[in-house]
Amino acid sequence: MRTLRFVATRFAGMLLVLFVVAFVTFVVFYVLPADPARLACGRPCSPEGLRLAREFMGYDVPWYRQFSDFLGGIVGGRTFGTGAAAIHCTAPCFGWDFQNNVDVLREIGGRIEVSFSVALGAAVLWIVLGVGLGVLSALRRGTAVDRITMATAMAGVSMPAYLAGMVGITIFAFALDVVPKSGYVPLTEDPAQWAWHLVLPWFVLAFLHAAIYARLTRGQMLETLGEDYIRTARAKGLTERKVVGRHALRNVLLPIITVFGVDLGGLLAGTVITERIFGMAGVGRLLVDAIASLNLPVLLGVTLFSALLVTVLNFLVDLCYGALDPRARLV
Repeated sequence: MRTLRFVATRFAGMLLVLFVVAFVTFVVFYVLPADPARLACGRPCSPEGLRLAREFMGYDVPWYRQFSDFLGGIVGGRTFGTGAAAIHCTAPCFGWDFQNNVDVLREIGGRIEVSFSVALGAAVLWIVLGVGLGVLSALRRGTAVDRITMATAMAGVSMPAYLAGMVGITIFAFALDVVPKSGYVPLTEDPAQWAWHLVLPWFVLAFLHAAIYARLTRGQMLETLGEDYIRTARAKGLTERKVVGRHALRNVLLPIITVFGVDLGGLLAGTVITERIFGMAGVGRLLVDAIASLNLPVLLGVTLFSALLVTVLNFLVDLCYGALDPRARLV
């Protein structure tokens, strides 16, 4: 019963956060001076043509009506215009891209494979490398291994993503010519080429994020190893592997899971710089193109889709908290 209440409370909180994000994002985008109806009308655009465009796109009503229609579209779909020229956007409808005449969610879906492929592969690498090196560094505190690991982590934390990407391309793609320079091959076409084109983006992102996780893991591990229950476990004669793996690491993972949920959600929503550097048409590239063309429906749809990913992942993080630490279920 307590577990169900914990899950229900977190789920309700997730829905509330999504509503607030949707409301704030909608208001911010639709008070901007850019007029999607004027952009869709083209040039020259008569006052009558602009009025018809706004009516067709649903911009002829107050903003709160527009927001209500937007939420209704997510739940039950939405129809733009009337008669033979009407456009129906099936649920969940995150808006309609009038510049390219396509459903925004379908447009995101066509790019999401790229962003997911980049993000998930990099996430596996950085969580394994970051946590592993952080634990090793803590257990070898003050040794050469510790100093080298922390120096490398400091370099990773300090280096911007675009610089790491350019250095990786220069060394491994141009100088050594061991990996592709850019591009993306769908998984369904050729799994081997899919992985081969993603090796460099994976390791660039993993290097940047693993550095943060190594430093975080080391600090948490050193703090945990000094706790009384760790000394008690060692006094009972438990092996160091059991002390670290069964007792210390479980508590160390709690803050790491929190950071991991936020980082992974951000990457799944689109790695803007990485996709740009490596010539991949993912969600991040879609966002950049929408900004350049002032495509507000796509901007709104991508922003809310990103918020949905981050919120859902944080909800899963809360569930993991409850599984790792039963005390979290009481909060």
